[in-house]
Amino acid sequence: MKTLKGPAIFLAQFMADEEPFDSIESMAKWAADLGFLGIQVPIGNPAFIDVQRAAESQTYCDELNGIVKSQGVEITELSTHLEGQLVAVHPAYDILFDGFAPESVHGNPSARTDWAIDQVKLAARASHNLGLRSHVTFSGAFLWPMIYPWPQRPAGVVDEGFQELARRWRPILDVFDEYGVDCCYEIHPGEDLHDGVTFERFLAEVDDHPRANILYDPSHFILQQLDYLSFIDIYHERIKMFHVKDAEFTPSGRQGVYGGYQDWLDRAGRFRSLGDGQVDFRSIFSKFAAFDFDGWAVLEWECCLKHQEDGAREGARFIQDHIIRVTDKAFDDFASSGLDAETNRRVLGLEIK
Repeated sequence: MKTLKGPAIFLAQFMADEEPFDSIESMAKWAADLGFLGIQVPIGNPAFIDVQRAAESQTYCDELNGIVKSQGVEITELSTHLEGQLVAVHPAYDILFDGFAPESVHGNPSARTDWAIDQVKLAARASHNLGLRSHVTFSGAFLWPMIYPWPQRPAGVVDEGFQELARRWRPILDVFDEYGVDCCYEIHPGEDLHDGVTFERFLAEVDDHPRANILYDPSHFILQQLDYLSFIDIYHERIKMFHVKDAEFTPSGRQGVYGGYQDWLDRAGRFRSLGDGQVDFRSIFSKFAAFDFDGWAVLEWECCLKHQEDGAREGARFIQDHIIRVTDKAFDDFASSGLDAETNRRVLGLEIK
């Protein structure tokens, strides 16, 4: 069995213009001081990583790793959540998602898609140069506006959506394969890959591509009312990354899963800081230990109530306390009879060979 690594922290929700949140070096120190051992880094901020340079220069990546390690942590993975989102965008979201891309491609969906695909491919190469084995992204979505089948969906539209999603992602997955890095989709509402059924449908379209894998985040399953423990049983071979994020779901006579268009504070389903929600993390960490998951346990802080720095500080200890150092011996070895194969056959009443 293997012991997973951690705690680590995803930096996206903490990055800002003021110290210590304005550079990778100062955030690495901040994270280490809180007790984290790793940082997960989004690619979009050049104060943290120049992904083009990282894809092209081993020297730059060695220097970047050195800067981070000098502060007491290491880079666990890179993230292209925003860039992956732009690989596939339904026109209903064009204006909103333009904000994820450079101004030079605003109002030009085709150019925006090309830019996004290039960024994710660069991240694959950069991950390899940094010595990383996994990467997290979003799948994007053509079909999300049709999540509820009213008006009736046109025959074949879902098939076409997944076929086009696969056409765009297969060449990207091939680049990840070339560089020996797993591409892990965060299974997330708003994406075409938002549950097990949709992941399986995509996987079939890319012919079970070995690099098409999963980032597991139970908070998104709480909000969907999906069995997040059975999900691990079913997909553990494809789960290569883990976001440790809590959530709660408290439906009422007025609202349920859809939330009534309300802000996060007032929704039936909302994200919480670690330990403040309903996720059974003891069972999750136990399952990962049993299935030999040896990736990183990465805190993603999202909470509509608690201050982010308190959530980070408490989260480091929470993850540390939940990581199971797997045993290297059987608990009942003390009672072993030490019998040989011949004796075993005698015990079973079988003929001695």
